[in-house]
Amino acid sequence: MTEGVQLERSAADKRYEVFHTDCAARDTVDHVTSRWGVWVLIALQSNDLRFFELRDSIRGISEKMLAQTLRALVQDGLVWRVVEPTTPPQVTYGLTEFGRDVGEPLQDLLGRITRRLDRAHADM
Repeated sequence: MTEGVQLERSAADKRYEVFHTDCAARDTVDHVTSRWGVWVLIALQSNDLRFFELRDSIRGISEKMLAQTLRALVQDGLVWRVVEPTTPPQVTYGLTEFGRDVGEPLQDLLGRITRRLDRAHADM
């Protein structure tokens, strides 16, 4: 592969060059694994949430960062957004099928980490 050039493939052999900076899959992975992306996907695993419910469930996230993270995850097709025509508007977020598929291993990873920490603290 020529340095700095992403190879084109036929539609039947569509694969992503994930180590190339212009790869769409890489952008999505960056959004999912960002500091807040992981927590948004985990928080939405069990319920659809309104913006402020989501903000309150993820301690430490600012409204600005939550809005930016949600915007990226909606654009990537991981999260859906519905605006209810009320005053003020109520915005609800949930996971798409793609978002659930990506979020499940993250939830499993969190479960493995917390179980391991529980065992480590019990041994102390």
